[in-house]
Amino acid sequence: MEDDSADAMYETILQWSMDVKGVELYEAQEEAILELVEGNNVLLTTPTGSGKTMVATAAIAAATARGDAAWYTAPLKALVTEKFFQLVKDFGAKNVGLLTGDASVNPTAPIICCTAEVLANAALRRGRDLDCGLIVADEFHFYTDPDRGWAWQVPMVELPDAQFLLMSATFGDTSKFQRHLERNAAGRDVGVVGGGERPVPLEFEYRETSLIESIKELVDTDRAPVYIVNFSQREANERAQDLCSTLSLTADEKKALNAELEGFKFDTPVGNELRRYISFGVGVHHAGLLPKYRLLVERLAGKGLLKCICGTDTLGVGVNVPIRAVLFTQLCKFDGNKTRLLTIREFQQIAGRAGRRGFDTKGFVWCQAPAHVVENKRAEAKAAAAAAKSGGKAKKVKKAQPPDKNFVMWNEDNFRRMETGVPETLDSSFQVTHSMILAVLSRRGDGKRFLRDLLVNNHEPKIRQRKHQRRAISMYRSLKDAGIIQEAGTMDTSGRAVNLGFDIGDQFSLTQPLSLFAVEYLPTLLNVHGEDHSKRSKLKDERYALDVLSVLEAVLDTPGAVVSAQLSKAKTRAVNKMKGEGTEYDARMAVLEEMDYPKPLADELEAYFEPFKRRHPYVGGEELKPKSIARELYESGFDFNKYVTHYGLNRSEGALMRYLTDAYKAMVQNVPESMKSPAVIDLEEWLGETIRRVDSSLIDEWEALKDPVAAARAAEDEAAALAAIGIGKQSGKFTAGRAFRVMVRNAAFRWVQLLAIGEEEDMAQLASENLPPRGRDNPWTMDELYAAVDPYWRTHDAMDDGYEARSPDLFDVSDEGADGEAHWRVVQKIRDPAGDLDWCVEGEVDVEASEEEGRLVMRLVEIRQEGAVRKEEEKVVPSEEDIWAALEEEEEYEDEDE
Repeated sequence: MEDDSADAMYETILQWSMDVKGVELYEAQEEAILELVEGNNVLLTTPTGSGKTMVATAAIAAATARGDAAWYTAPLKALVTEKFFQLVKDFGAKNVGLLTGDASVNPTAPIICCTAEVLANAALRRGRDLDCGLIVADEFHFYTDPDRGWAWQVPMVELPDAQFLLMSATFGDTSKFQRHLERNAAGRDVGVVGGGERPVPLEFEYRETSLIESIKELVDTDRAPVYIVNFSQREANERAQDLCSTLSLTADEKKALNAELEGFKFDTPVGNELRRYISFGVGVHHAGLLPKYRLLVERLAGKGLLKCICGTDTLGVGVNVPIRAVLFTQLCKFDGNKTRLLTIREFQQIAGRAGRRGFDTKGFVWCQAPAHVVENKRAEAKAAAAAAKSGGKAKKVKKAQPPDKNFVMWNEDNFRRMETGVPETLDSSFQVTHSMILAVLSRRGDGKRFLRDLLVNNHEPKIRQRKHQRRAISMYRSLKDAGIIQEAGTMDTSGRAVNLGFDIGDQFSLTQPLSLFAVEYLPTLLNVHGEDHSKRSKLKDERYALDVLSVLEAVLDTPGAVVSAQLSKAKTRAVNKMKGEGTEYDARMAVLEEMDYPKPLADELEAYFEPFKRRHPYVGGEELKPKSIARELYESGFDFNKYVTHYGLNRSEGALMRYLTDAYKAMVQNVPESMKSPAVIDLEEWLGETIRRVDSSLIDEWEALKDPVAAARAAEDEAAALAAIGIGKQSGKFTAGRAFRVMVRNAAFRWVQLLAIGEEEDMAQLASENLPPRGRDNPWTMDELYAAVDPYWRTHDAMDDGYEARSPDLFDVSDEGADGEAHWRVVQKIRDPAGDLDWCVEGEVDVEASEEEGRLVMRLVEIRQEGAVRKEEEKVVPSEEDIWAALEEEEEYEDEDE
């Protein structure tokens, strides 16, 4: 940019910040903006709350004035969404787009807000052809994250012509990033802007009082909201529970809170628990919660309606939540491998949340001493006070000991070092994946050369670069052997010498370390189920679809809480059954020792995996993880809430939802189009709809902003911006889709499964899950269910709930109920051992209620005999009365013998 135009842009931004934003820029902000309008790269290392957002907005303004496309990236979807709404206000709805991997809004806009992975993948696919003049990388310290850090590095390697604004309050040593940018930067200078006073100063204090005393003092001295930092989800929940007996809201506070909660659905099993916490002014925030609950807590805190938030370090990087005080319950954490003290960066990232400009004049960061230290000091003080009062010698105090495990001792010196220390150096976390290789090879031009350049120019040390290069060669060969890529020999019109192979589809991606194994194994299912989808029966096609899902589940990470609950439930049922059968204790223990959670296709997959590992050395220590979670959810007929309740997963809803989302993405991205039979498509749509019905936070947020009531509480220009880019309700009705009919069928078969087991627990569950039939006020009772199914057992000695019993041919739904489309009639035939098919369960779907509530609303109407003609000679099964009569007669004979 010419000096005159740069100066003019600089003056315009200064004036805009005063006139429109009402903000006078700090010296560091002015320095950074001047560097940016002059076209330089900038490393912005100022403290949290020092106005980095304003610098980013100025950089975007300067880029768009030059006619350049600007990309803003952040690690969290919540941060990206927040920035999207802010930029819509500043630049107009038509000029701003949103890309998060799950949502796409206005993707061709000149300003794009996205997660770091979205930009990195775009850079891999298009390289210098990507329209990208400016990259704003927020929370840049994620560069060192072992799983995600590659996404912050790739744009610096693949987009050297772009201007970079890298921002983090905990940058640490910036010298190597200056070198990387100077080497790649197309003649741009690199400015490092840091230091300066924090706009909202922090007051640090090390506490040797009890945790409850510290919390009460913070709240009572107007230092709320307080973020109470725990390092496990269980501790966060327990802390919230404890505070409900300590904190309370005034009548006015309750009124304001209830007004804000109006219309919000606490409609999952953990919802009532969270609602109770919130009613006392206490929020919970951690990864075990569904996103909609975390967003709710952030919104309530932003409006000053919460006094405390009990969470983990998930809020250390997050949206602009006005936290006045941060209280560390401890300074050690388990990092997945061992328990250790927090790093300086981890501590400062969390501490930096305290005190936000525009909300506070001072922030507070307190840290609790270890609980046993607090207890010992209190006991010593009590003994000393007693001695002083009696005039005698203080009694020796028996000292409390620290925990035996999962604990590392800390003291005030550690606290002060974390407060004042320089964050650790950001180390490269580059990694090579199948997905990365495919993305680069799909680029126009010589993909192999582009890949070679990426493997040479990344920021890794030479020794690790060579390791990545060997791994990439092995992966390339495996992709070639699998037919996913093909070497053409000569370049095509786009300059490619390597092409993607079979019909992998537009959304094909290999996102898991063993995704290629899944893609390679899937064709073997055609040998089992038949290659021609059209020649399979509906039942066999469904079995094929479920096997496809099981292959994909075997390469996903295992949510430990879910499979542990599956195994525990299975063991409990097995123990009860064996006790009823009189099995000896040692025999019961032996059976339990051999039990495991469900692992469909485990033997077949393991047998194929051994030679796969030998062919693909890059697999290394990766192992298959067969399991049945998404599949069990489908086969059981549970919806999400019932599944959570069944296994007691209330505090792991978020983990379960993330797993199901990964399974859904795997179905979309890893299954070639040629292998997607009608049943696979149904299963994919059902899983996607199930996920959306549980938590559609982002869509709901957009819809709320368009709603007149919500719009009255929101900024007018924000609501108008959303309307301008067409964000609104999803097209189509929930009850009109294929996924809804799958839900209906699964729910109907769920009735058969519960009746087939017939134990008290199952009948109680069947009674509790169903609404009263129309025309009745009272729901089914267990006695009524037993009475309804008893005639079946008089003529049949078993009820099939297996594979054949799931046949679509045994299920019927009529769209036309007694009152038109308001209710559907559902009939699920019961498959008996003789194949008579003379019994069924009949239900009714309340279509209007289902549409309104966004979930299946279905009631059991009756269990009845259809009167079908028997296919073989009538079996005579004695009635209960006959059995009792026979027993009485037998007793009489025994008496006579005696």
